[in-house]
Amino acid sequence: MNERKKTLLLTGASRGIGHATVKRFSEAGWRIITCSRDAPPPECRRDPNWSHHITADLAVADEVERFMGEARAHFGDQLDALVNNAGVSPKTESGERLHTLNGDIASWHAVFHLNFFVPLLLGRAFAEALGRAGGSIVNVTSIAGHYVHPFAGSAYSISKAALSALTREMASDFARLGVRVNAVAPGEIETAMLSPQTPTLLPRIPLGRLGVPEEVAGAIFFLCGDEARYVTGTEIFVTGGQHVY
Repeated sequence: MNERKKTLLLTGASRGIGHATVKRFSEAGWRIITCSRDAPPPECRRDPNWSHHITADLAVADEVERFMGEARAHFGDQLDALVNNAGVSPKTESGERLHTLNGDIASWHAVFHLNFFVPLLLGRAFAEALGRAGGSIVNVTSIAGHYVHPFAGSAYSISKAALSALTREMASDFARLGVRVNAVAPGEIETAMLSPQTPTLLPRIPLGRLGVPEEVAGAIFFLCGDEARYVTGTEIFVTGGQHVY
């Protein structure tokens, strides 16, 4: 009998951590369905395991609904892993971090919609399919959700703190369906989101270097695999030890 191929659904796939995560799962033979605002690079489209990409802006409510319907049509009645990686961290026009005194409330609503409510909506929408597969959810949080970060905006940091708490609550609720829910909190990872001032934080990182997307992808892959089948409600810090200070 042919063994069913496991399926990953991942948001925020076009670059950085999302792109590296797709590559890690593909190397293990998983079937990949992704979503991002942009089309994936041409070399990714040649990946035989990358079965479908949905171009959608999840910051828009109608786009979320369209994405959920199209995703269901492609993964069928079973989903093995949902990785909520899409996120946004806006800054002022001058590049200054948005804090609690200078950010308009509309921006806060937009940040919370994508960083917090979309993972909740997708988890609820795909709960039955995840339950049939005995699958798992991984929410990508951030070290910024655990202390006042010098470069990340307040809305972003607080939304990621809320996502950490949501992970705990979902782990409790989704366990009755046989679905595990965990989180990965990246630190200073070499992606397009990094501030030009990030190297000044190196003295606060015990391992003395920035991380790379593949290291975050490895943690996500572990949490979705059989080796972590008794792990739920956990947040793994991929920070080089930065979070211990």
